Amino acid sequence: MKPAKIAVICIAAVSAIGLALVVRAMGSSGEPTAVAVAAVETQPMAKVLVAAKDLEPGSRLTDSDLAWKDWPVAEVNPVFITDGSVPVPAAPAAEDATAAENTTEAKAESAAARVTRAATDLATGGAKADFIGSVVREPILAGEPIVARKIVRAGDSGYMAAYLEPGMRAMAIRVTVETAAGGFILPGDRVDVLLTREVKLNNLLNAAGGDAGTKFVSATVMQNVKVLAIDQNTRAAENEQAVVGATATLEVSGRDAEVLALAKSEGELSLVLRSYADTAGPSGQVPGAARRGNTPAAGSVVRVYREGQAEAVAVP
Repeated sequence: MKPAKIAVICIAAVSAIGLALVVRAMGSSGEPTAVAVAAVETQPMAKVLVAAKDLEPGSRLTDSDLAWKDWPVAEVNPVFITDGSVPVPAAPAAEDATAAENTTEAKAESAAARVTRAATDLATGGAKADFIGSVVREPILAGEPIVARKIVRAGDSGYMAAYLEPGMRAMAIRVTVETAAGGFILPGDRVDVLLTREVKLNNLLNAAGGDAGTKFVSATVMQNVKVLAIDQNTRAAENEQAVVGATATLEVSGRDAEVLALAKSEGELSLVLRSYADTAGPSGQVPGAARRGNTPAAGSVVRVYREGQAEAVAVP
């Protein structure tokens, strides 16, 4: 074999060996990259209760106003409301003590009630249904987490003031089982208010030689009035059919509150339950109710002569 061919073969063999070494080196350098990619993990997420739309102060929360939103666990504030499915960082003890002093909930509820609520929230993370019916205290933007300081839950101090419609007043009257439809009037129902009082007959009896007497009259002074609470209960318990209490809190206007206060001083008030199908009419004071309950008119007394003796008789 010629020396030139031997030289070419040797060069080709050396080149092949060098190429194999290069390929092997490149393959070994790619392994750390693959491992690094595989080491990247998905960031854990928690479900946080947020506003589904912009909420104005005074509005009552409904199911459509609230929604669950995925939130990085590392960024979840301890005051956020979560569904409890993922553990989240707890607030430091010092911050918890300060928050408890500043929140309305700590001021309004008894120690037992606070412990019960804390245990429930710890176990469930605060269910969405627990906040339906709450009243918005401060504006909340769509997508913003719901926090305790911006809402008022039923039973919290200030709930009634937030629950009232603008321009309306809350006024309580005494009731019994008999004057409150046997206890079947529940918070949220609509009622009429009847006044029963004792009045004197007019002076025509005296003019006819008789003695002035008295009689009882009754009139509807308020109609289609909303019941805000029975005693301190602003909503009936689940499946509760009747509520017996000593007071009923009604929602009335400022002028109607004056009329109702006067009616309370004049006689006994009774609540008459209205049908759900009969709540679309006017609400408030009944025009002319005071006049209808006044002393009977002159035509209600007649003079009867018996054997030459005049006798005044009141006609019912």
